[in-house]
Amino acid sequence: MNSEVQDMLRAATLRVTALRPRSWVPRTSRGMTAGRLAIAVLALALPAQAETYRAPRTAYGQPDLQGQWDNDSMTILQRPKGFAALVATPYEAAAYEKKRYGRYEKVIAPVDPNAPAPELDDVQDDDRFEKPNGLARVRGEIRSSQIVDPADGRLPFTPQSRAAAEKALKDEEVYDDPESRPFDERCLLGGGGGVAAPITNRDHLLIVQTRDAVVLSGEQNHEVRIIRLNVPHLPAVIRPWMGDSVGRWEGDTLVVETTNLNPKDRWRWNAGDWIPLSSGARIIERFTRTAPGELIYSFVVEDAANYTRPWRAEHPYRATSVRTFEYACHEGNYALTNILAGGRAAEREAASAKAAP
Repeated sequence: MNSEVQDMLRAATLRVTALRPRSWVPRTSRGMTAGRLAIAVLALALPAQAETYRAPRTAYGQPDLQGQWDNDSMTILQRPKGFAALVATPYEAAAYEKKRYGRYEKVIAPVDPNAPAPELDDVQDDDRFEKPNGLARVRGEIRSSQIVDPADGRLPFTPQSRAAAEKALKDEEVYDDPESRPFDERCLLGGGGGVAAPITNRDHLLIVQTRDAVVLSGEQNHEVRIIRLNVPHLPAVIRPWMGDSVGRWEGDTLVVETTNLNPKDRWRWNAGDWIPLSSGARIIERFTRTAPGELIYSFVVEDAANYTRPWRAEHPYRATSVRTFEYACHEGNYALTNILAGGRAAEREAASAKAAP
């Protein structure tokens, strides 16, 4: 036990002793002893110390968020079925993680090259090569979803927006031309521009700081967001692909406001969901370093055109020494050609079936 903790324990014991009534007897039969009560007081004090972690400073005196961060976990944006609340029980977590690990083992299992092609519903895919982490832990809580508000962990779609999101999933099966395909397939964006929300194959985030800007470099498609500090937003007529992000420091927290979203970039893909964002949406992100190796990321989406109310999500990032390698999407984008060719093949098959007697 270090001297600081010993001093806290001694001071707590003296305070309890000084306040005890004359009839007080330090026996277990009469209740908690001064020493035990002091330990209880100390236990309450220690978490408070942990919450006041102060991030190191850059040469400019700003909280230092720089480095490579990893958000890999099984916790997805919306709460899956089987969880009763935001904070999962150990039993719920174990059952969910066992199922997901089973899927992962099936994906990486050896494949018989002589076996016939599987049925469409039996095709499994996964972008990871390493065993995934379990559900995310935030402040010691096992999280069942990234969304923390609304309480049900689901996106608060308007009826019109929900219908559009469902249509977007169906439009995934439309292969008429390159322009109709999602931006990630076309190597334009990684599917999460404007927010740093965790996506399965976009685990890594590189943060670099200067005096006047914070740079967020995403793993997929080399998305780089340059967040200008303490300046006004661009004029409304200027609509960058990932919106206009302006930041400020509130204590140890980097607060980023993103507006001016491009109307052509109105969808974000995240673990099975198309997330609509209108050009009038406003996104508030917060990056807080809570420990030497931990950063808590949260964001609020305000978009009355698509949601009945603002919604908030949060997720932890962990420091990592793993480097992000070149994505080279355009150079290796054979998929788009094959996707469109597959669409034409499906049309020929349908036409042949229709013409058959």
